[in-house]
Amino acid sequence: MRAGKKVSAEVSSPKKKEKKNKNKQENEEKENEMANKTQLKKVQSDKQKQSSVKKHDEEGQKLQRGKERRKEEDLDNESESGSDSDESDYQDFSEDISGDYESLGQSDDGESESEGGQSKSSGDEVHGDNDDEDNVDDHHREDQSDGSEDHQGVEESDSSEDEVAPRNTIGDVPLEWYKDEKHIGYDISGKKINKKERQDKLASFLANVDDSKNWRKIYDEYNDEEVELTKEETRLIRRLLKGKAPHGDFDPYADYVDWFKYDDALHPLSNAPEPKRRFIPSKWESKKVVQYVRAIRKGLIKFDEPKEEKPQFYLLWGDDSSAAEKANRLAYIPAPKSKLPGHEESYNPSLEYIPTQEELNSYQLMYDEDRPKFIPKRFTSFRSIPAYENGVKESFERCMDLYLCPRVRKKRVNIDPETLKPKLPSRKDLKPYPTTCYLEYKGHKGAVMSISTEASGQWIASGSSDGTVRIWEVESGRCLKVWEIGEAVQSVVWNPSPELPVLAVAAGLDVLILNTGFGSEEEQKRVKELLRLEIPTAPDGIDNMASIVSWLQDERLEGIRLRHFKNVSSVEWHRRGDYLSTVMPAGESRAIIMHQLSKKLSHRIPFKLHGLPVSSVFHPTRSVFFISTKKNIRVYDLLKQKLIKKLETGLKEVSSIAIHPAGDNVIVGSREGKLCWFDMDLSSKPYRVLKCHPKDITNVAFHRSYPLFASCSDDCTAYVFHGMVYSDLNQNPLIVPLEILRGHTSSNGRGVLDCKFHPRQPWLFTAGADSVIRLFCH
Repeated sequence: MRAGKKVSAEVSSPKKKEKKNKNKQENEEKENEMANKTQLKKVQSDKQKQSSVKKHDEEGQKLQRGKERRKEEDLDNESESGSDSDESDYQDFSEDISGDYESLGQSDDGESESEGGQSKSSGDEVHGDNDDEDNVDDHHREDQSDGSEDHQGVEESDSSEDEVAPRNTIGDVPLEWYKDEKHIGYDISGKKINKKERQDKLASFLANVDDSKNWRKIYDEYNDEEVELTKEETRLIRRLLKGKAPHGDFDPYADYVDWFKYDDALHPLSNAPEPKRRFIPSKWESKKVVQYVRAIRKGLIKFDEPKEEKPQFYLLWGDDSSAAEKANRLAYIPAPKSKLPGHEESYNPSLEYIPTQEELNSYQLMYDEDRPKFIPKRFTSFRSIPAYENGVKESFERCMDLYLCPRVRKKRVNIDPETLKPKLPSRKDLKPYPTTCYLEYKGHKGAVMSISTEASGQWIASGSSDGTVRIWEVESGRCLKVWEIGEAVQSVVWNPSPELPVLAVAAGLDVLILNTGFGSEEEQKRVKELLRLEIPTAPDGIDNMASIVSWLQDERLEGIRLRHFKNVSSVEWHRRGDYLSTVMPAGESRAIIMHQLSKKLSHRIPFKLHGLPVSSVFHPTRSVFFISTKKNIRVYDLLKQKLIKKLETGLKEVSSIAIHPAGDNVIVGSREGKLCWFDMDLSSKPYRVLKCHPKDITNVAFHRSYPLFASCSDDCTAYVFHGMVYSDLNQNPLIVPLEILRGHTSSNGRGVLDCKFHPRQPWLFTAGADSVIRLFCH
């Protein structure tokens, strides 16, 4: 048995050898085929790699050329067009790169697979161990995982800022709490996040102009930093602004897919009939509606009233009512209806409506306002009326006017005109004031240019263009004294001090200080000593006054003559009677000079003149000096030598000025007939402007003791006003017009040239161009 077994084993061994040889040959053939395939795949992958790299390089060159062209075009185009082109290039470029990366990933996968196969075959041939094969398989898997990770890294390379945690960790705390702090919050480690220094607006504007990507930057208040949006984010924002889906891959109009429909459907999903409740109104709903209605009626349910939206814009010069009507559209305005004709307008009225010839003649003598608009006439037929031919045409035109003419609803306010007048006290309660002419002082041959009353009110002095100065007795009208000056007298002013009966007269270049001869013997001795010049020379001062004013003794007139370098228009005394000021309109910077009579000195004012001076006045109680130019009035403090106030008249040309005895109110007359009242405590603008005279106002005057002031004009009239000034600063002055005084006649276009009040009585003196002085009494 053992020998038989040996024989069978010997016989079977050559068969096994033949099978092994056949298997080896088959394995070799398979390995050769696999090697050929791997070589072909390698060649194909190399070709694909080379072609993809070439494509990538060509597209990169194309993109570079396109970018260079677009950069040249963007120099002339706006930033938005440039941004759109950049976005399109960026999109194409990203799509091409993603395609190239996919192809490269596929080729890498193929190579790794081929390499894995070769490693297997070579392992079988050389080593023949399963461990080597496992190592190769592991290495192949690692290559595949690395390739997939690279591929994923390419796809997810764009990192969005949403994934980055915010730097500030304060949460939902309002940023207003950090408004006054130096920091804006805390970071994740608990440290303060300091605020950045704010850049200057001009510098930031210039930087934004130079920065081409400024339109992409957004300021993040929460983290106090600027965030630059990517192109993908800007593309998403633009799609959202246009009302589109944020992602471009989303199809809003996709085809409908019926999920319950299939080809082999024989039976429906539900074959039940429609229930009856779908066709009957719900009882539950009706009960709920009843409950809601009852709750609304009882007031348990209250609806929110719509909030009134305040208008964002307002009409500066419009009316609120008109704006509301325009907003709500104009309501229907019916056409105005004409009055229906009566018996008078009949074409054939009765005889009692037809006027007689005498009535027609009386109509011609009436004013147009009182004359009747329609006079009835009688015609035999309707066609004989003159308006019959054009009647249809006129009615059509009237209809067209009503149709085409825009109509506006106007609010009519019925106001009695008398109620608009200010409530003024009765003139009877404001007496006494001058009303009638009591005396006339005649003797001058020319126009009386100026008048002045003596401090006691017993005498009045006047200067005329005939070259004479006269002194009159007030009560009798006698002329007591006459001086022949030789030139036209411009101004005459009596010394306000009763102890010095001296008169200042301005005529041409000279200012004469004359002794009137009134007063006691002691007063006359004092006056003669005062008017005597020991050495008739002008002192040489710092201002070189010898060239401006010279003091001279006048033996003929028994007074002092002050010779100026220009014509003098007006003279004003200080309240103490020792100083006087003279005005020379053509004197420019030396137009106003002050003179001291006791020391025989003259000096210029320490103020700069702004414009041509018209007149100058001393304050009645304080050391304040008023200088009026053609436009404004300036108030100076003589002690401090500075400007106190500037009164803006708003007039074309100032003609005269007067100060209230209390010194807080000023009246100004103008060449245009306007009278301005200034309250020094209120404002530099006029408190009242009175348009009273049609022609130039020549002079204005205040009464010393009565609440009266007056103005005279070239229209041959003088206006008397009641001007009460109250001691209470909260109460405004009361101004009431009282009387218009007439009586003077015009001469050479001039009327009343000067007016002065009596110092003690409510009397007014007026000097006219008709060479007459009039006294108006109460």
